[in-house]
Amino acid sequence: MFGSLTDKFQQMFSGLMGKKTLTEDNISDAARQVRLALLDADVNYSVASNFVKRVKEKALGDALIKSVSPGEQFIKLVHEELVALMGTEESPLEIKGNPNVILLCGLQGSGKTTHCAKLAAYLQKKYPGKRTLLAACDLQRPAAVDQLKKLASQIDVPVFFIEGEKNPVRVAKEALLKASKEGFDTLIVDTAGRLHIDEELMEQLVKIKEAVDPHEILFVASAATGQDAVKTAVEFDKHVQLSGTILTMLDGSARAGAAISIREVTNKPLKFEGIGEKIGDIQPFNPHSMADRVLGMGDVINLVRKAQENIDEEESKALEKKILKAAFTYDDYLKQMTMIKRMGSFKSLLKMIPGMSSMGDIDFDEEHFNQIEAIIHSMTMQERTEKVELVPSRRRRLASGSGTSIDDVNRMVKGFKKLKQFCKEMPALKNQMMKKGGKDPFGGKMPFGSKMPWDF
Repeated sequence: MFGSLTDKFQQMFSGLMGKKTLTEDNISDAARQVRLALLDADVNYSVASNFVKRVKEKALGDALIKSVSPGEQFIKLVHEELVALMGTEESPLEIKGNPNVILLCGLQGSGKTTHCAKLAAYLQKKYPGKRTLLAACDLQRPAAVDQLKKLASQIDVPVFFIEGEKNPVRVAKEALLKASKEGFDTLIVDTAGRLHIDEELMEQLVKIKEAVDPHEILFVASAATGQDAVKTAVEFDKHVQLSGTILTMLDGSARAGAAISIREVTNKPLKFEGIGEKIGDIQPFNPHSMADRVLGMGDVINLVRKAQENIDEEESKALEKKILKAAFTYDDYLKQMTMIKRMGSFKSLLKMIPGMSSMGDIDFDEEHFNQIEAIIHSMTMQERTEKVELVPSRRRRLASGSGTSIDDVNRMVKGFKKLKQFCKEMPALKNQMMKKGGKDPFGGKMPFGSKMPWDF
């Protein structure tokens, strides 16, 4: 995501890791490198300068901890300051009112219309049973209303619009009236943007705000625009008093300037981030998670969140017991792969694992896992539960039924048997390590919930 910035931080940290002590000279040199890296990432100049000043002062003033290397302490300081810069904690939506009104604003091309639907999808998931209405008040951009209707149809959320209407304020008023009369819990209002800030845009936005009296006014900023997004947010805040920001396009080659600067400059929290093109690709903005990603430390916070949302705990525990006893079958293998795939692509999950973020940039062939699924789906229930041996004739049938080759089937079977053998040997390996005075590497149990299918 923040490739260049992350690389520069890691190079600078690598240089520090070899130092036996932190001196004023090497702290100053490291601080200078941090400042240059931030400015190159299009972070606001004053934000970058103040950030580096705070890090340097703390590094020079902190007493060194003997058990922690100087380099690690400097990394910790940078991480802590990044978290503080972006807000310290998650800032949830303010849910109140009947209906609760959320107004989205921003420049054209920032992703407002898409994120109206994404926000509706998020609320559906977080508050099952609550009803959301979308108001199509972007009457400036051709096809904006049709785009919102198409996106909303994917999640079965209604859209209020008035055919042929040119006045967005009237649409907003009528949408609020409908939401109130028909018992909708939330009204999300899409508004028009321009390619640049102008008086007409702001005047229109102020009138819509007065018409619906929103509880949240969220500025939608594209991370791809860097520091320009921050400047624009300041202008919008002057006119309509923003309550927070949604940062979009973080799945692209963002330079990180907006993510790091916008909260400090506007003094308004970052509330959500768009992380992909799918309608479900939105998540609460977490400063700790973002600091981890900027520094190339993975994204454990959102990895755990995805696991909690997509993996059934009871089913996972049952599968874990089978793995510990090396009693799992092809059917169990398929279930585990399905649970993991619900969390997203393997490539995106790799980026979230500490120490493996760079592997997400590798040309990763996910077709291999699709082949495994196809082969297992082609099995009879007796074959899936290993009640019969996969003799050559059965393997030929599986290859034919799954559209794969005999070699693919043989490779899958071989990998599966290796996994079972590893699980049989694991208790002895654990005992051997414990006898040597080492800690239990599995913490008392196999970390099945975090296990990936390629580890099998």
